[in-house]
Amino acid sequence: MADTDGLKIAKDYHISEPFANQNGFYVRGANHLDWGMKKHLANIFNPKSGNTVMFAFDHGYFMGSTSGLERLDLLIPRLLPWIDVLMGTRGALRTCVPPENRKAVALRTTSGSSMLNDDLSHEVIAVDIEDAIRMNADCMAIQTFIGADGQLSSLDNLSRAINTGLRFSIPVMGVVAVGKQMERTDRFFKLATRILAELGANIIKTYYCENFEEIVAACPVPIVVAGGKKVSEEEALQLAYNSIQGGAKGVDMGRNIFQSLHPCEMAAAIGKIVHEGFTDKEALEFYKDATNK
Repeated sequence: MADTDGLKIAKDYHISEPFANQNGFYVRGANHLDWGMKKHLANIFNPKSGNTVMFAFDHGYFMGSTSGLERLDLLIPRLLPWIDVLMGTRGALRTCVPPENRKAVALRTTSGSSMLNDDLSHEVIAVDIEDAIRMNADCMAIQTFIGADGQLSSLDNLSRAINTGLRFSIPVMGVVAVGKQMERTDRFFKLATRILAELGANIIKTYYCENFEEIVAACPVPIVVAGGKKVSEEEALQLAYNSIQGGAKGVDMGRNIFQSLHPCEMAAAIGKIVHEGFTDKEALEFYKDATNK
């Protein structure tokens, strides 16, 4: 067992210095991956901005039919022009997403929990690598619970997915889950994101918090920020702006898009921040102008 006594908490994150191992390919930490891995990552992260707008609609795998996602077959085709990545389950993708679309796919590959469970931290790998390949997935999304009762099994899920992903050149996105008993502090997110990256995850999805730029600096792969619960359009755009300013390489918005009164305009406004350098105030003005036409 590793000796943790006497370890010092790091203080200098060299925030002003860019990631060093970046020659040859624009996605952080992917310099030495094979061509197939890089191709999938290039599908996810825009080559010009280096960033991504993910649309998460995988909520049904544990919540069932939720407000705003009742008719995926109607919603998703409308949103396709404004997003870069579809994050969903294989069932939703196969039944509701037109296969001729050109968007990247982040495939939810873990499951096993539902709203009826008191503890959501015990999940299993529900999609095998063969079906991920058949789905033409650009990454496999694995829910991970650091500090929860299901930590060991979720990290085992992550490691198994990384091992098979490396065999078949499919990246893995480690999704940092925050349960009711888990702290939402920079100390926790520094721990969780670094663990997932050290195990080999190619992308980390996590939450924005205080000292976010330190979390980004200490994580050697791209971080995408989760949208979280529904807030006002102004707050959601501020979250997107703060995340990009803090070094995130994108956002994965779900409820703050599909529960917006104007989902397409909201997705477009988020894209203005992520890809075009808009401030949150400029994006809000864009949103208001777009919805008043």
